[in-house]
Amino acid sequence: MDTRRLHYLDAMGIQAWVRRESAVPGRDEVQDTSSKEDIPSSLVSRTSSPGAAMDDIAALGWAELQQRVQNCTLCEQLVVSRTQTVFGVGDRQAQWLVIGEAPGADEDAQGEPFVGRAGQLLNAMLLAIGLQREQVYIANVLKCRPPNNRDPKAEEAAHCEPYLQRQIALLQPRLILVVGRIAAQNLLKTDTPIGKLRGVVHRYNDIPLVVTYHPAYLLRSPGEKRKAWDDLKLAVHTLQQGTQA
Repeated sequence: MDTRRLHYLDAMGIQAWVRRESAVPGRDEVQDTSSKEDIPSSLVSRTSSPGAAMDDIAALGWAELQQRVQNCTLCEQLVVSRTQTVFGVGDRQAQWLVIGEAPGADEDAQGEPFVGRAGQLLNAMLLAIGLQREQVYIANVLKCRPPNNRDPKAEEAAHCEPYLQRQIALLQPRLILVVGRIAAQNLLKTDTPIGKLRGVVHRYNDIPLVVTYHPAYLLRSPGEKRKAWDDLKLAVHTLQQGTQA
């Protein structure tokens, strides 16, 4: 394991054990952090979201979709409280799509998801599996910051759902990594606790979906970082299995 990756694991609070005889792995080996065993079929949950009516949003390209989000006034309370909308950022041809809950204060100010302390930890989590932030696409369920960072209301998530669905359709990711309870429950249409959603490969419109804890939660509960690391390994292995199929 190279020193850079050890540094990123340390940033996550993960103690890495390295055998003395191990050679320094190459790039492909760095990204392969998971077991080579197949994921049992019993661990796969096939859940998809029917979503709200897409109407003409389904025909929009990236630029038109971003403009539609920027001009959106469907949620009166969010329109009043937001500084700007937060559309998403990253590689629009990425294999990985990371989905969070909603913008916070830093994201609302900068117009980009995951830019505060939670964003720094997310970057470290991605780097630990060999990915730069610029190699993935990052979006949120909600495109506007809820007042006082409250949980999104059901109708707000419903209004934003066609935007996210269109982003997914345009991106066509090979894997979706969902961070946090709110995002996971909205995407999977469930009230199941996040602890029970972890460790299982779900499906969203037939795309493999892995759930993990939100980086903000991990900052408050560093003891859970080991579980998040397990989730990342599951995501890597799931993508590798899909590539080999």
